[in-house]
Amino acid sequence: MSNKNPDSRSIMDRRRFLQTTTLLGAGGLIAARTVGTLASDTLTLPFANGERRLVKFPQKRPLILLTTRPPQLETPFSVFNEGIFTPNDAFFVRYHHALIPTSVDPASFNVQIKGRVNSPRAFSLADLKTSFEAVEVVAVNQCSGNSRGFSSPRVSGGQMSNGAMGNARWKGVRLKDILEKAGLATGAKQIAFNGLDSPVNEKSPDFVKALDVDHALDGEVMLAYEMNGEDLPMLNGYPLRLVVPGYYGTYWIKHVNEITVLDEPLANFWMNPAYLIPDNAGACVEPGTTPKKTKPIARFNVRSFITSHADGDRVAAGKPLKLRGITFDGGYGVNEVLVSTDGGKTWRETALGRDHGKYSFREWTTTLTPDRAGEIDVKVRASNRIGETQPLDPLWNPAGYMRNVVETVRINVA
Repeated sequence: MSNKNPDSRSIMDRRRFLQTTTLLGAGGLIAARTVGTLASDTLTLPFANGERRLVKFPQKRPLILLTTRPPQLETPFSVFNEGIFTPNDAFFVRYHHALIPTSVDPASFNVQIKGRVNSPRAFSLADLKTSFEAVEVVAVNQCSGNSRGFSSPRVSGGQMSNGAMGNARWKGVRLKDILEKAGLATGAKQIAFNGLDSPVNEKSPDFVKALDVDHALDGEVMLAYEMNGEDLPMLNGYPLRLVVPGYYGTYWIKHVNEITVLDEPLANFWMNPAYLIPDNAGACVEPGTTPKKTKPIARFNVRSFITSHADGDRVAAGKPLKLRGITFDGGYGVNEVLVSTDGGKTWRETALGRDHGKYSFREWTTTLTPDRAGEIDVKVRASNRIGETQPLDPLWNPAGYMRNVVETVRINVA
């Protein structure tokens, strides 16, 4: 299934990546200069072994470094208080393989449509931008393992805090429109997506994911070439990435250059056994046990966060305390965000801000007045239109996926 063309990209190994930081030209060519590791800038995430460095990669402000090979960068949580849209230079980065493109010639790049189609096609970037209707969607991209570092008992995988998510305005073309140009043949069941990144050896499975045909043709799945009004950053999939609104980031393939229509479900490592969750309402099991039945991870569950304050912030007793945060779900729509200062015994309503679309972050705000000095635990809890509500206690699964416990910020009142 692979269509890795060495003439259309260069592959970076760990040493070369650590020697790159400046971008030249619209094609995103990375030039040689030492990456800015800010030796004095570290932070400690609120779980065991949580000390991390902040590093500056190409096209990025200093982000939280998890690994360099492959690049895994988390967004500092304070960014989410800057606004509903996550800036491109602060957007998290997650790769599965270390061999990733450092340059792509936009003039020669194309995406191939093949497999069970009536007319195999190849579309250039110019074709996509001029021959198809441009569409936009505001959507959250969230890593399946966002917040995994808080799992207790601890689980394997990247130990991330709450910053492996971001919200952007994506512009591109409907996947449906592209597939209709090629014409799906009778018996088509799934659509598989491959990109320009590769494993370091032949024994490692290439990162290829698939969607069922009905999902791929729903008119919402798209191939994006812009992010927040600009070309995609290289580390976020330049020049073309799959956007699957409401679904976890495992399906959002970067650097898409190959789409294959299949007459049977894709049977590879990344579809099974990877990215499976317990097949029950909470996607959870008792800690230390394994699920009896599993299913592929799919839509986000409902989440909310406090962004205006962090643990340890000091506020004055008797004065109004303005709280703000964000909420989102898998596209059903958040209809209520509540806050509590008494351990969840009672809850007060918040005001929801502007609706940028059912897949977007949405702001919530409220004001309360602490009446005495001491510590208060502020909890935030969201519910959506199909009755999903965040649990007061964290749910556990062996992969550390889909954490959505009620978040708590401890504030000092003086």
